Amino acid sequence: MASPRLETYCCPNRDAATQLVMDFQPKVFCGVCIGSASISLLLTILQLLPKKGQSPRKMPKASSSSTILLLISICDILGGLGMIFRSSVWLGFPGFIANISVVNGTDVWPSTFCVGSAMWIQLLYSAGFWWLFCYAVDSYLVVRRSAGLSTIVLYHMMTWGLAVMLCVEGIALLYYPSLSSCENGLEHAIPHYITTYAPLLLVLVANPILFRRTVSAVASLLKGRQGIYTENERRLGTEIQMRFFKIMLVFVICWSSNIINETLLFYLEMQPDINEMPLKNIRSAALITWIIMGVLNPMQGFLFTLAFYGWTGWRVDLKWRKREIPWESMSSSTVGENAYPAPVNYQSNIHDSKKISTTDSQQTDEAISMLSEGNTSSDERLTRSSPIYQGW
Repeated sequence: MASPRLETYCCPNRDAATQLVMDFQPKVFCGVCIGSASISLLLTILQLLPKKGQSPRKMPKASSSSTILLLISICDILGGLGMIFRSSVWLGFPGFIANISVVNGTDVWPSTFCVGSAMWIQLLYSAGFWWLFCYAVDSYLVVRRSAGLSTIVLYHMMTWGLAVMLCVEGIALLYYPSLSSCENGLEHAIPHYITTYAPLLLVLVANPILFRRTVSAVASLLKGRQGIYTENERRLGTEIQMRFFKIMLVFVICWSSNIINETLLFYLEMQPDINEMPLKNIRSAALITWIIMGVLNPMQGFLFTLAFYGWTGWRVDLKWRKREIPWESMSSSTVGENAYPAPVNYQSNIHDSKKISTTDSQQTDEAISMLSEGNTSSDERLTRSSPIYQGW
């Protein structure tokens, strides 16, 4: 699981609240993390692989939104691999991990492994949070026709730059001036926790606002495409709204336990003695949410693919072959069959206005297709209702 307590545990003089959760059934906890991360890893890869008998996604061209969705899944996969590796070492070499608690030990490898594995997990999941924020921003910009593949470079710079900067800054403040003296006071821990949870809280606050504005913009686009708002357009707008809702639902399910757990542990840290009887229920709640985190955090990767694409099936197609994009072939063939030569006395401005109208409709269809990628029914409904399909 991804928690700033992993980095705090690398301090030999760690606080009592961190010691409480890290000492609670460590073998069971590591086994839970390995099992959950392994299942999520396998199912995520299965979801992303091409399937037999499945038509390609009906996209007119590659989009920045589809690239961002893939990068979110990659971050989850790499973060899950970090959890599996870290938990496996903890289970397989308990004596190696025990040396972390030695204040003035000569062996630096246990502490190096502790810090390195914790930073790897935090960095990848933090990058995933930033990519999810970029997806919300890009969805809004795509509908406003202010985004494209060129903006993906800016997203890379912002995502990896902020993720690395916050991770390094938080770790540096936590371990300053050395591992043996970290966690001596809240001035070391609080900046580290802020840099860890800042992108998570950003997604929780900003993404729903951006998604809501995007849904409103989609409704305006669908109404303005043909001047009417039919049942097909209404259903397509609802499906896009449901997709955004599923994304936020998965995020809240997977990470709300982290916020609850951190709140409980901070409350325990403020107490003179966390082992007092009146704090028993709080200690139990902190331990329960700790185990829940080990289950839900790694499952984010698989659950996100369900929210992005739905269940894609079990039949994997590993044969490489160049596939024709049905959207393009159907559009071109339909235009060829239904296009009639214009009468000679048509005025040129009529041709220009129809050309502009068709171009605008194509751009609108592309924007909606990017948001509904992975939803086959939405893409087919969009294609059937587009002016190109109707032979305008």
